[in-house]
Amino acid sequence: MSRPLHRGVSASRISGSSDDLLDSQVKDKTEKEELDRNHSSLRFPFWLPFTDNSPSKYAATDNGFASDPFAVGPPRSRHRLTMLLLKSSLVMIVILAVTGSFWWSLSISTSSRGYIFHSYRRLQEHLVSDLWDIGELSLGASKMKELEFCPEELENYIPCFNDSEDLDSGFSDGNEDDQVCRPGSRQSCLVLPPLNYKIPLRWPTGRDIIWVANVKITGQEVFSSGSLTKRMMMLEEEQISFRSASLVFDGVEDYSHQIAEMIGLRNESNFIQAGVSRTLDIGCGYGSFGAHLFSEEILTMCIASYESSGSQVQLTLERGLPAMIGSFSSKQLPYPSLSFVLLHCARCGIDWDKKDGIFLIEVDRVLKPGGYFVWTSPLTNGHSSLRDKEKQKRWNFVRDFAESLCWELMSQQDETVVWKKTSKKSCYNSRKPGSGPSICSKGQYLESPYYRPLQNCIGGMHSHRWVPIEERATWPSRSNLNPTELALYGLHSEELNEDTANYKMTINNYWSLLSPLIFSDHPKRPGDEDPSPPNNMLRNVLDVNARYGGLNAALLEAGKSVWVMNVVPTTGPNYLPLILDRGYFGVLHDWCEAFPTYPRTYDMVHVEGLLSLESSQRWRCSMLHILTEIDLLLRPEGWIIIHDTAPFIESPRSLTRQLKWEARVIEIESNSNERLLICQKPFFKRQAS
Repeated sequence: MSRPLHRGVSASRISGSSDDLLDSQVKDKTEKEELDRNHSSLRFPFWLPFTDNSPSKYAATDNGFASDPFAVGPPRSRHRLTMLLLKSSLVMIVILAVTGSFWWSLSISTSSRGYIFHSYRRLQEHLVSDLWDIGELSLGASKMKELEFCPEELENYIPCFNDSEDLDSGFSDGNEDDQVCRPGSRQSCLVLPPLNYKIPLRWPTGRDIIWVANVKITGQEVFSSGSLTKRMMMLEEEQISFRSASLVFDGVEDYSHQIAEMIGLRNESNFIQAGVSRTLDIGCGYGSFGAHLFSEEILTMCIASYESSGSQVQLTLERGLPAMIGSFSSKQLPYPSLSFVLLHCARCGIDWDKKDGIFLIEVDRVLKPGGYFVWTSPLTNGHSSLRDKEKQKRWNFVRDFAESLCWELMSQQDETVVWKKTSKKSCYNSRKPGSGPSICSKGQYLESPYYRPLQNCIGGMHSHRWVPIEERATWPSRSNLNPTELALYGLHSEELNEDTANYKMTINNYWSLLSPLIFSDHPKRPGDEDPSPPNNMLRNVLDVNARYGGLNAALLEAGKSVWVMNVVPTTGPNYLPLILDRGYFGVLHDWCEAFPTYPRTYDMVHVEGLLSLESSQRWRCSMLHILTEIDLLLRPEGWIIIHDTAPFIESPRSLTRQLKWEARVIEIESNSNERLLICQKPFFKRQAS
């Protein structure tokens, strides 16, 4: 809690007037005598009961002034005696305090111990808050002032990506797309939107039309060749349109229909019945494949490498579709093994035959047993490959390597190939010796790697989550895992049901607070006479400490038109496999590092318990560091909801001024020790130069 800084009264004082008079009267004295008299002017606010050895207690001195009744002996002995008295007083105070505390403790009955413990915990929490405030105050006024705005060249700045130091030194093994966080790579300023930035259109209109000024892209990039979905856009005056009625979009529909038939389905509307409800689109273009699948209630996560201009990830997020920066170059993806039912790559730019097939091994790791890998590339076209021996050689390598991974080649049409991963572990043991990558040992296998180097062994075989997709419930019933599945994570149905029920109530409270009325002098919730915020008020939501994915479940059940990026901090319990098995999207992340996305991509950021969690880790990075990163990810006029115990609400509240956020603390009636901090990021417009 913020308190004004008061200066206390010192335990000793210097008699300044006495010194001035002495200086005027005794100019002929030596410096030693002056020093003695200055020592004799030290006063204490209590009486010291010891014998004075001077001839007369108040006798006049040589200079005509009365002697100091508190001056005892020579300066050195007086100094020692002073220190001895201070130490003795301190010891007495400690003894009295301990004795009083002992007798007070004996007088407390057993029935009140729980209350004392609760009060002690609250006292600890208040102490944490007070110490934080003291730390902030100790930084000085220069540190507490509002953060300045970043220069214009940083309006699309992403910390830790495309590091200039790395670009100058060069890369090896194609790892130029990796995230590299160096000291000083983060800017301590607030990133402004581009000059003509506009608030994105609400869903579903915003899926098909975006403002061209909101993203960094040139007209040449719009019309340049590339993936099929990259070409499904039209550049108008201020907008980029993804026309659902265009002939090109009809191509996406035909393409999706073709994939469904190759899998063995009647059409794409049967994807969910086959267990395909969440897909990973590698190098997604601008998200048109995922946008089409959304109409079939299939959610698609786009991953693509960092691009300084014409970014696939930035445009996909601007459309309100899931996306994040991700690369196969040298590190494993931040997803658990056995997470996705379908991986899609349509001219995604990855050379699957390179590095001895290690990229295909990573695909196998994240695919669920019985899952599908769809690859569209000119390399797979049999007619053209026959005329090009090099292409034929590369295609043969990919086909043979996929077979060694126990993938079944289901169908090949034109440039598209569909493989199905085996559901039987016995397949790996039936392979010819040395015919493919080995099985990862238990020491090599890691359920949820965090940007670990790519492994050249087959992972997931030791996981308790090895369950064929045919044996799993389909969406949306799969979001409610059965007791057997929950037991794999050490949870009971009651825990998940309680978490879901709490978030159902929480969502209603959140939604009623998302109004500028909350920042007025007399805030009120919308009543019967006030219209509730529309269900499509938000689209892209980031939950920075998702736990079981309860916020995601409650938002969908409430009919809100959102998708949620569920983030599991690397410093807390890892429930990311549970979140993905429920059919939601999620990723591991260290909040002391930059999140792998572009600025201004989320409408709301939910921060529940993260500050308490980071405090338990002794603040590996500052609270301002974390909140500045959240500000970078948030769109103008976006919302931040911080839910934590009271001490961890007061501290960020004091930082909202530096971040220029509107903020209001809300008490929670059901829990007197918890608070909500509702914040909104203002829309600051860059001035034309």
